[in-house]
Amino acid sequence: MTITDTAFEDANLRGTATLAAFPAAVAVRYDRRIARVVITLASGVQIAFAPRDAQGLEHAHPADLADACISPSGLGVHFPKLDADIYIPALLEGLLGTKQWMAARMGQRGGKATTPAKAAAARENGKRGGRPRKKAVA
Repeated sequence: MTITDTAFEDANLRGTATLAAFPAAVAVRYDRRIARVVITLASGVQIAFAPRDAQGLEHAHPADLADACISPSGLGVHFPKLDADIYIPALLEGLLGTKQWMAARMGQRGGKATTPAKAAAARENGKRGGRPRKKAVA
């Protein structure tokens, strides 16, 4: 694949705009006391999140998170032992993984929800022999 000069210049413009729009990471560490990855941004803001909530880090051990490093642009954090990366702009937008991975996580949380309506529906279905079968598509 050949990259044209126009495509190269467009990519540089997009990169410059992204660097201007988001603060760069200046420090990253894993805090064992609170079991969170803590990223400090150039703006002084600190972001902390549980590794289990980030795609690629969900099964990580504390030792796997200890040697995280910041990308040269400051817009990414790399975890070498896991070969996993966190993109700072996506993190600031509340995304800790791909759309598909995030949707699966939301589905898990929704399935665990307990409400009076859900309990009543389960009781009704139980009286009729359980969850109704899905209709076969011809």
